[in-house]
Amino acid sequence: MINDTLQNRRYVIGGIMTAVVILYILRLFSIQIIETKYKNGAESNAFLRKTQFPSRGLIYDRNHKLLVYNKPAYDITLIVREIHDLDTLAFCKALKIDKQFFINRIAEIKDYRKNPSYSSYTPQLFMTQLGIEDIATIQQSMYKYPGFYIQNRTLREYAYPNAAHVLGSIGEVSQKRIENDDYYKTGDYAGRDGIEYTYEEQLRGEKGVEILLRDAKGRIKGKYENGKEDVSPKAGENLTLTLDFQLQILAEKLLQGKIGSVVAIEPETGEILAMASNPTFNPGILVGRQRSKNYNSLLKDPTKPLMNRATQGQYSPGSAFKTLQALVCQQMGGITEHTLFSCNGPESSPVKCTHHHGSPVSLLSAVEQSCNPYFWNAFRATIEKNGYGPKNINFRTTYDEWVDRVKSFGLGEKFKDGDLYEQSRGYIPTQKFYNKVYRSEKGWRAITIRSNSIGQGEIMATPLQMANLMCAIANEGHYITPHLNKCDSMLKKIHQCKVDKKYFPVVFEGMWRVFEYGTARSSKIPGIDMCGKTGTVQNSHGKDHAFFVGFAPRVHPKIAIAVIVENAGFGNTFAAPIFSLLAEQYLKGKITRTELEEKTTNTVTNSYVQER
Repeated sequence: MINDTLQNRRYVIGGIMTAVVILYILRLFSIQIIETKYKNGAESNAFLRKTQFPSRGLIYDRNHKLLVYNKPAYDITLIVREIHDLDTLAFCKALKIDKQFFINRIAEIKDYRKNPSYSSYTPQLFMTQLGIEDIATIQQSMYKYPGFYIQNRTLREYAYPNAAHVLGSIGEVSQKRIENDDYYKTGDYAGRDGIEYTYEEQLRGEKGVEILLRDAKGRIKGKYENGKEDVSPKAGENLTLTLDFQLQILAEKLLQGKIGSVVAIEPETGEILAMASNPTFNPGILVGRQRSKNYNSLLKDPTKPLMNRATQGQYSPGSAFKTLQALVCQQMGGITEHTLFSCNGPESSPVKCTHHHGSPVSLLSAVEQSCNPYFWNAFRATIEKNGYGPKNINFRTTYDEWVDRVKSFGLGEKFKDGDLYEQSRGYIPTQKFYNKVYRSEKGWRAITIRSNSIGQGEIMATPLQMANLMCAIANEGHYITPHLNKCDSMLKKIHQCKVDKKYFPVVFEGMWRVFEYGTARSSKIPGIDMCGKTGTVQNSHGKDHAFFVGFAPRVHPKIAIAVIVENAGFGNTFAAPIFSLLAEQYLKGKITRTELEEKTTNTVTNSYVQER
C-alpha cells in the first residue's frame, strides 16, 4: 500500500516537472520566434539594418513626354536606446527646429496609440521629406548625435503644373494600410489618389536593405559580410499614360476663369486624351513637408479644387441626352426615323420647346433643332407602347427595358473595370425608385416623369460618362472602358450597347447638322465635318449649366469630347468653343483661330468670380 502511494507520487512529480519543462520551452519559443522585441534588441547590438527605398516609377504621356520624376530627399531616423549625452539645443539648431518640436516629436514616437510599432531597438522616423538644403548643416556632424541617422529617400517632382487630378499625389500611409499590406511601415509614403493610387504597386518598386556591423560600443564598423547579405532596392515600373499633355494643358487653359470640366477620349481605343477640372491646383504643392498645410488650404477653399469635376461632378445631361433617347426609342419600336410629331414652340404642352421651328417634326430635325416636344412624345410612345394602366405589367417591363438599354451606354454606373480613382455613378432612375417616390406602382407613368425625356428630372451623369456616350455613338454601338494607362490589355474591355447599328445614321446626320446649320455653326472647324449636341442644363441652384458633347471628324472619329461650364447659360456660348478648339488642336496639331482661343481663355463666368 505504501509502495503504491510512493509510486503515485512519482508520477505526479514527473508530470509537474514535464509541465514546467514544456512551459519553459513554449516561453523560449515565444521570446525567440514569435516576439520580435528581444530578437530586435539582440540583433541591434550587432547590426543596423537600414531600409533602402526604391525610386518610384516615372510617368510619361502618350507622346513620351516626361510628366513625373523623382528628386533626392532625406529622412532623419532615430533609435531611442542609442541616444545619450545629446546636445538637444545644438541638434535643434542644426535642423532649424525649436526644442518644443523636438520634445513633442519624441513623445509622439513613444506613444503606442499614435505609433503602434514603436520599439526602442528599431529605427523610428523623426523627420521626413527633407531637402538637401534642410540637412546641409547637420549632414557633416551626425557623429555628434548618436542614435540619429540620415536615410535617403526620393520625392515626386512635376515637369508641369497641370493634371493634378489625373496624376494624384503621395502621402504618408495610414495605420489601416500598414495593417493590410506588410510592405509598408510607419512613416512610409504611398499614392493617395489619382494614377499614383491606382498603380501604387506598379510604381512603388521593392525595398532593399543595407546591413551595417556594430562594435561593442555600438559604433558602425562597416558592412556586414562586405555587403553580401545586402538586398538592393528595385525601382518601380515606369508608366505611360494615354494623355496628350499638350491637349491637357490647352483644356486647363480654356477652363480658367470658369467652373467646369472637360473630358476628351479617343473613341476607337477608350484612351483618355485629356481630363481637366477647374478650379485646379499645381500638383507640386502637395509634395514635401508643406503637403499637410497646402492640402488643408485646398480643403477649405470654397471652389473645391480638390474635387475632380470630370469624374465626380454629377449633372443633368439636358439636350445632350436626346442623342441617346433617339437611339433607344428607335430600338424599342416607339418611333422610326420617319415618325412625325407636332411642335408649337414655347406654347407646346406638357413639355415646352425653347424656340419656334417647322412642324410637324421628324427625328432628324428634332436632333438638329433639339425639339423638346418631339423627344417627350417619343419617350411616351416608347415606354407606354404596351399601355400604362395601374395593373399593366407590360408598362413596368417596358420601362425596365428602357433603363437597361440606356445604362448599356455607360450611364448610371461607375466604370468598375477601368483605372480611374474616384468616380460618381450618376443616376438612371429605376422602377423601384419611382414606386417608392409615388408610394405605389400605380402612381406614375410617362407624363409623371416627362422631364427624363429631355435629360432632366432625376437623370444624372458625369462629364466622363457623357464623353464615353459620344464614343459609343461614334463607334455605332460599342465602347471600350475609358482608361488612363496606355496598355494593350485595356483595349480588350469592350462593351456592346443594346441598340442596333442601323439606328445610328439618322443621329449622326442630326448631330452633323448642329454644326452645319444649328446652334454650334459658329464653332465649326473649317474643312472638318463634325458632330455635336448643345445642352443648356437647368440648375435649381442658380443659372443654367452650359453643356456640349460631340466627336470629330464625322467619318472615322478620332476624338470625342464632353464640356461643361457651370452656371454659364447657353452651351453654344461657352462650351461649344472649348470643344471646337480642343478638337482642332488634336486633329490639326495647332490652333488657327487664335482670336477665338484668346476670347475663350479670357472669358470669366460670374459664378467663378462669386465663388472666389
